[in-house]
Amino acid sequence: MFGDLFEEDFSFISNNHCGKGKKLKPRESEPPAPRDFTNLSGIKNQGGTCYLNSLLQTLLFTPEFRGEALFSLGPEELGTLDDSRKPDAKVRIIPLQLQRLFAQLLLLDQQAASTTDLTESFGWSSHEEMRQHDVQELNRILFSALETSLVGTSGHDLINRLYHGIVVNQIVCKECKNVSERQEDFLDLTVAVKGVAGLEEALWNMYVEEEYFENDNLYRCGACDKLVEASKSAKLRKLPPFLTISLLRFNFDFEKCERYKETSCYTFPIQINLRPFCEQTEMDDSEYMYELFSVIIHKGGCYGGHYHVYIRDVDELGNWQLQEEEDGLIEEKALRDTENAEEPENPLAVLEGILSEEEAKQIPVDQLGQKLLEKQGMSWNKKYRKQYGALRKYLQNHPQIFQLSPDGNKVSLKETHKLLFKLDSHGQNLQSPSLKKDVHWNCEKNPPRPGAASAGCHWFDLNDSKVQPIKEKDIEKQFQGKESAYMLFYRKAQLKRPPEARGNPRYQIPEHLLNEMSAANTELQKKRAECDSANNGIDLHLHLSSCYKFHNGALHPSLSWKESVVDLTIDRRKTLGDLRQAAFQMLESWEGDMVLSMAKPLPAGLHLYQVLDGDELTLDGVGLADGADIFVWNGKEVGGTKVLTGPEHEPVVLNVLRLAEHNEGGKGQHFSEAQLVFSCSTSLGQLHSALAPAGGIILKNGSGADREAKNWEVFHEEDMKETVRSIGLRDGCSVLILDSHDQSFVNVASGNLTAFTYDISWLQVKNFCGVEEEEKHVKITATIETVMSDIKMKAIRELQLEEELGNESCLRPVGGNGKLLSPVPEDYTVKEAELKMGSLLGLCRGKAPTSTQLFLYFMVGSDQNCSPEMEIVVEETASVRECLNLMLEKSGLSGDNWHLRRLDWCYEAGEALSQENATLKELNVCRGDTLVITEGKLPGKGFLKIPIWWLKPSSHRKHGENAQDQVNGITWKMEALEVSAAAAPPEPTHPGLDLCYAGRIEISGEASLEDLKMQALTLPCCQEQVVPLPSFLRAWTVDSRRPGKLLRDNKRRLSDYRLGARVEICIEPLQEEENLGPHELLLRVQMGIPGERDYCSSRDLVWDISKECTTWALRQRVASHYCLPVDKIEIAKYFPERFEWLPISSWTQQISKRKRRKKQESLQSAPYHLKDGDIIGVKNLLLDDTKDFSTIRDDIGKEKQRQLALEKRKSRQERVQDPFFPEEKLPMKPRKPEVALSINVGVFR
Repeated sequence: MFGDLFEEDFSFISNNHCGKGKKLKPRESEPPAPRDFTNLSGIKNQGGTCYLNSLLQTLLFTPEFRGEALFSLGPEELGTLDDSRKPDAKVRIIPLQLQRLFAQLLLLDQQAASTTDLTESFGWSSHEEMRQHDVQELNRILFSALETSLVGTSGHDLINRLYHGIVVNQIVCKECKNVSERQEDFLDLTVAVKGVAGLEEALWNMYVEEEYFENDNLYRCGACDKLVEASKSAKLRKLPPFLTISLLRFNFDFEKCERYKETSCYTFPIQINLRPFCEQTEMDDSEYMYELFSVIIHKGGCYGGHYHVYIRDVDELGNWQLQEEEDGLIEEKALRDTENAEEPENPLAVLEGILSEEEAKQIPVDQLGQKLLEKQGMSWNKKYRKQYGALRKYLQNHPQIFQLSPDGNKVSLKETHKLLFKLDSHGQNLQSPSLKKDVHWNCEKNPPRPGAASAGCHWFDLNDSKVQPIKEKDIEKQFQGKESAYMLFYRKAQLKRPPEARGNPRYQIPEHLLNEMSAANTELQKKRAECDSANNGIDLHLHLSSCYKFHNGALHPSLSWKESVVDLTIDRRKTLGDLRQAAFQMLESWEGDMVLSMAKPLPAGLHLYQVLDGDELTLDGVGLADGADIFVWNGKEVGGTKVLTGPEHEPVVLNVLRLAEHNEGGKGQHFSEAQLVFSCSTSLGQLHSALAPAGGIILKNGSGADREAKNWEVFHEEDMKETVRSIGLRDGCSVLILDSHDQSFVNVASGNLTAFTYDISWLQVKNFCGVEEEEKHVKITATIETVMSDIKMKAIRELQLEEELGNESCLRPVGGNGKLLSPVPEDYTVKEAELKMGSLLGLCRGKAPTSTQLFLYFMVGSDQNCSPEMEIVVEETASVRECLNLMLEKSGLSGDNWHLRRLDWCYEAGEALSQENATLKELNVCRGDTLVITEGKLPGKGFLKIPIWWLKPSSHRKHGENAQDQVNGITWKMEALEVSAAAAPPEPTHPGLDLCYAGRIEISGEASLEDLKMQALTLPCCQEQVVPLPSFLRAWTVDSRRPGKLLRDNKRRLSDYRLGARVEICIEPLQEEENLGPHELLLRVQMGIPGERDYCSSRDLVWDISKECTTWALRQRVASHYCLPVDKIEIAKYFPERFEWLPISSWTQQISKRKRRKKQESLQSAPYHLKDGDIIGVKNLLLDDTKDFSTIRDDIGKEKQRQLALEKRKSRQERVQDPFFPEEKLPMKPRKPEVALSINVGVFR
């Protein structure tokens, strides 16, 4: 009913470092947060369990349910959770888990408890906690489950003792005064909301007003034995200690055919006197007084929303405290408003009071105005007219309270409201309800309840994990609107709590649960301490000045990294003084002053920033994060060299390029490049003097690595006073130095370099041979016509690897993710290798493939985590089988039960290379492709691999059936998902049959249908079936998830059926031997049940259509099958995909006037298209004269299809109206199917 009602979004935290290096841990590893200031625990939402959470909190705060009932049951009656897995133990798991949950909510120091164990005890193992349900439905089902669980214990009457009440319905004969009555038990009262102003009026309508049988609507009296006038009424005969009231806020609009929520104003009192509604009224008033203590609230509409609950803390377990400042502001504002202007009071109560005091039934409207003047000292026009209009109009606007005479001159109170208004209990007036919003319910106007000032008067809003204190008057906000009251819980006012229960959450909790919670709290405190230490611990890297040298503008380690750095772990909340002391203790040999400075690794080296001063400052306060680098020195010099610190002296690495003096490869001038370090405060004049002392120009590249001529910009004379930082030069920027000779090779116009004389570019080559510790890289100048072998040889020379590699090396492009791609043939040019200038190549061991060889990746299975990717070079003329053998040899596999598949776009095993004798070139296997070695031999030519399904009668769970059998059935269907990516478990043809996946078989296309049936019986799940001969099996193809074509003739070859490569077969077991001929049609007939919209189980009917396939022939065959006259049956064909029945009649049989002969009628043509397996419904007119063949299941199916079509139509209309399709007009998600709520309970009788 409530599609998507409880769906919630979940955010996930990454394990990666983020921000300032702060370590983040998964939330699952952190202990739960402690309780907040309210000292009450919430309940975690499992995804859709807000309705369950609200009801559980209500039961928890029902002290008599919690303590006197539930906690009074010990392990000797309920058993223990430790014994729950023992086969013979009768453990009442639901009450035990409920006890444990309540103990956690009362005693465990955590912000929110989990209901996972409780819902598992309900038997919810298929994500039921993610589904949406109604809290009123849950209330009844949970009480029923508890009653069943407590059978045979002292708590067997727990629910009846606390919630059971009796309603008596009476009919009184007006003639003989005979009273006919009928009792009804209830655990909750359901009251109407539509058209009713509040709870009192609803109860009045139900239990005070009478219904009269008169005129044409008379009652047959059992005593008089005739139709007589009578009156019907209902009364509350027995009141329970706790009264649960469900409000019918959800209704159905039959005109619009949709559900809607009643959001009109519906008042209910904090305290109510039920005397007027009871059968016995002679007892003391205290027996009828009830106090509200819980309000379950629904926020949202019919198809979406959320539940939370307002609860009165009867035992004062929580800490109720609102912000005093906020209260002071509210009081101050209220006082100021009162002083500035008197707000006119509501005239409704005043008019009701005047009319209730009148003895006469009606008084003139003018006289009412005069009495108002006498009582208030001001006339209606002066006090109320401006806000409420004329008096007569105001009375007409409240017809549910005031009754005007036909001429409109006299007025009186309606009898119902007059009696309600006069009822008084402990000085309390039951105010008459109103439908208008200007009638405000005010809890402050109610007289104080006995003891309300001292005990149990505080309210809390429990919203899943969140608990907040609220005021009693906040309940008024839940009278109306989309967020409004849905269930009300009242308790008898005379129920008193013992003093020892006040503020004592341990009261009446069994000793074993107290011990368990105490141990759990100790463990929580330990985990919180460990987590706190882990969360606040930071790792610092201390760089020792004695292990560093200052050169090239930055600090560089003189030793290895491990010897130069000391790691220190410390709490971020400690001070710099603590850090300094910890450093002294670790560096015992340190002499002299110790200065700690923040450091940062830069491309040029390590650079120092601010000094960490102020021993009283915390590490977190000065910005020390996890992984920070700290330099330990004397604060002046390192190795005798003065070190400049701070961001203004950061070193910047610049790529300085010059045009070389020689050509490469016969074409193009190339660059020579050097990396130099300068301080970011260096001026361009100083840079020019250092780089071009003999004169020349300096150019800046404005586009990073792209060194085309158009991207170079000349520095002008006026820029010479700018610094390296202000001009925009950063680490890795390139500057080009051109002297007077170099300028002859380029064209400089308007301060920009417009063109190089030659086409110059370069490639990067990185050493991946692993002969050195660090992988070096060099830049090689090249053109698009440069041969790859020349690039490789120059890279080997510059990397000085001639002796180590020789000719046993190759160049491989490096992909964007760092993966080495397939080697480039050495006789290719840069253009043929499809390399972009500036690309990165890896120099690797191994010979490069020739132009006739293929470099391939391969893996065993498509799971990259389980099988590493391997490489191989094969001739493109090699066959698939030869390639497979080479791969098997390299991967260490043996045998011939393997085949190759391509890796598809989603990194899974895709198309099989089935032609094992074809060459790789013929199958378009390309350089760099990835192949997957897959277990299993491909079927040979002419063989088929066929998935087999088992068609059997539907195994709907019957009363007493083992739950494990049902689970097994689900398991079979889940295994069917593995057949193919799109193969879900087929939907049944009709409710009487199920399809279960059995497995795959491999069979020759030349084999017979009989061979297929015999081989299918060898599958594991079919071996338990007792089948004497293959003729006791029926074979169907599977078409659109349903049995499709019936395969006849057991001796026929499979290839003759033209089944195709993707065919699936389902096998149906038979009770008797069958061998259908080509002219025999198999139908499934089912007889309608008289008086019900349902059918008996279907039966197979074989119909010979060799002579004729007409309506009359079919009727005769069906009538003969059921031994009925032909004219006393009606038949219809069922179309399951449309949930429709088409009656089969003789309307198509007519005579053509032109040709003077009958048209050939065949049920195998339109509109029936009768075929094997079709369902034929039969009506026996002797017992059932209705010709409606549809069932309730058809109505439901059609309604779902209609709703889906309506949503699609609305979606199309929205797209037409708004071509841009904004976010707020996105089509609604289809509503989830409704699933019945259930709780599974063991048998304890």
